[in-house]
Amino acid sequence: MPTPPHTKHSICARLAPLLMLAAFVAPSQGQEVKPPLVTDAVYTAPSQLVDVDHGRRMNIYCKGSGSPVVILEAGLGGDTISWAAVHPLIAAKTKTCAYDRAGLGFSDGANRPSTVRNSAEDLHALLKAANIPPPYVLVGHSAGGMNIRVFADRYPDEVVGMVAVDVSHEDQSTRSWAIEAPGLQEKWDAGLKDLETCAEHAKKGLVKGSPEYKKCVTDLGVRDPRFSDAINDAQERMAVTAHWQAAVASEQRAVFYASADETRATRKSFGSIPIIALTHSPYPKGKDETQELRNARTLLWETLHNEIAAMSTRGINIIVPNTGHYIQFDKPQVVVDAVSQALHIARDSLAAQPMPPKQ
Repeated sequence: MPTPPHTKHSICARLAPLLMLAAFVAPSQGQEVKPPLVTDAVYTAPSQLVDVDHGRRMNIYCKGSGSPVVILEAGLGGDTISWAAVHPLIAAKTKTCAYDRAGLGFSDGANRPSTVRNSAEDLHALLKAANIPPPYVLVGHSAGGMNIRVFADRYPDEVVGMVAVDVSHEDQSTRSWAIEAPGLQEKWDAGLKDLETCAEHAKKGLVKGSPEYKKCVTDLGVRDPRFSDAINDAQERMAVTAHWQAAVASEQRAVFYASADETRATRKSFGSIPIIALTHSPYPKGKDETQELRNARTLLWETLHNEIAAMSTRGINIIVPNTGHYIQFDKPQVVVDAVSQALHIARDSLAAQPMPPKQ
């Protein structure tokens, strides 16, 4: 079956098709390599480093003004640049912030496992320390979709909407492994060891040209044709650090286990806050799969997103055809429109709330 482009911003592609995150997604069909889409120098250095925990800093990049504030949550192993094509467009409507999770991008290394609950707590501390008050509309891509649900569950009074961009679901591994060939989970677990080995290599130093560098940086596809050389150089400098390799391995280790459990605990009604899911579907049949298997995979992916949308009385799952897993790059206006819709609903709801009594 087709797999995502081998870029850092689709980390799961490295183990495809063993990773079910990768098994559900495909590269955009018929795309030509064009001049770099992203050239902004802001992605070559930290934007704002904020102390969140006794000297541990996290990078956040905000543009625009207004409320609710839109928070952009990248997918597995991703960072602020995952949103480069839509960030300025959304920022024209309200204050919009992307950030780097612990150990990724320009943020300092993590001091605990990179589970979605720990990431949600980090984000909350970051927003408070950076003086970015709620309410928030959370926008998550891929595995970042689990992060935003956990954040909304832990801090319900602060979240007024969610946009789920081709997101992961806490049960996608178990339910997908059930329709795949036997032994896929074992292959997944074995593949995780490669990432942990890279984290160990990074502690000793990843030397360009070495077999370890090829395996842990080059083969991971850190350089992305959508980005300028200067940005790719910065991304490559990140990828050789021990804290980046450790964060990638930790997120990957957690996503279908600890993070899935933490997300499953949030499975409930989120009331009437808008939840807008965007689903990359249908998928073309890969040359290594039957049409029956492809249909089962596609149906499951759409079903999982329907379940997420059903967590709100104002939930909807929008099918986005002719795109890849990175809808925000392939069809940025679709993402901008979904965020605009969530903002509109949230603002109407906030305006209708009764004013608190004067003290």
